[in-house]
Amino acid sequence: MFELLIALALLCGLLGGGLVWFLKNPLLFSDDMSAPGDIRADPVRLEADVRHLAASAPARAFHNVAALNAAADYIETEFRKAGCTPERQTFPVGGYDYHNIVCSFGPADAPRVVIGGHYDVAGDDNPGADDNASAVAGVLELARLIERANPEFSHRLDLVAYSLEEPPNFRTANMGSFVHAKSLAGARAGVKLMISVEMIGYFSDAPGSQAYPLPFLNLIYPDRADFIGVIGQPFDRARVARVKSLMRVSDALPVHSINAPALVPGIDLSDHWSYWQHGVPAVLVSDTAFLRNPNYHLPSDTADTLDYRRMALTVDGLFQVAVNF
Repeated sequence: MFELLIALALLCGLLGGGLVWFLKNPLLFSDDMSAPGDIRADPVRLEADVRHLAASAPARAFHNVAALNAAADYIETEFRKAGCTPERQTFPVGGYDYHNIVCSFGPADAPRVVIGGHYDVAGDDNPGADDNASAVAGVLELARLIERANPEFSHRLDLVAYSLEEPPNFRTANMGSFVHAKSLAGARAGVKLMISVEMIGYFSDAPGSQAYPLPFLNLIYPDRADFIGVIGQPFDRARVARVKSLMRVSDALPVHSINAPALVPGIDLSDHWSYWQHGVPAVLVSDTAFLRNPNYHLPSDTADTLDYRRMALTVDGLFQVAVNF
């Protein structure tokens, strides 16, 4: 009996260890950063972009078309200032036109990396600073960093700001990201990776500030909301590991990852879902949204609640992915 108990304990230990290894996808290598080391995201510029978008009145909700158009104009202008020629991907929903704004770098016919985030919000009384002005600000800052660094791209980089991610269009063909993913699939464009940037501005060092969708995950991951997350499908392990490795640019911002099926709540709740529907490899980079941010979809999601220093470190990591993936 004693031997059986030992065997069962060992088996449980192996299964538990295997589960931790599978979910956390530990790094077995580190990437060399080939981009110039003095190119850094500017917290001041990030805050300015967030404040501009969050000040929209009315809010950037799907039925406030004029507000969404004003946000699209702002994004297009900032992309142009960063040295690219932005394109509008216009699509109709409910009798109105909505717009994805695309800024591209590198060879037009090369395999591409897509990095994007949505600029609409949920509801009329939601400034949407973290959700999702933070991501749009990050994508705009990426364009500025690329202009400064002027890297030699062997791939094409598409930076995209999407419309209509939020309800009532969420998880439908009306999503701007769905429209974009469908267009890439239809054109048989080679996509190395899509990164959905979803809420990257809220951090906390308070114990217990980070929640998880399943109870046992708090035994594996930190209980402080002081990290950025990389989320991918169960067997897309190499891409998730590579993104995590490239994003580890500072000890001040830990990077954790999870490879899990969509049945785990929160795994597929953003624009990367659209690309999965079209067989395009995609991962999510996020501060974990409602699992840490108490202001999610509320009037309190304001620019004053964000940590622009750690947000800038997140953008530094995304820059490494954009240049080196």
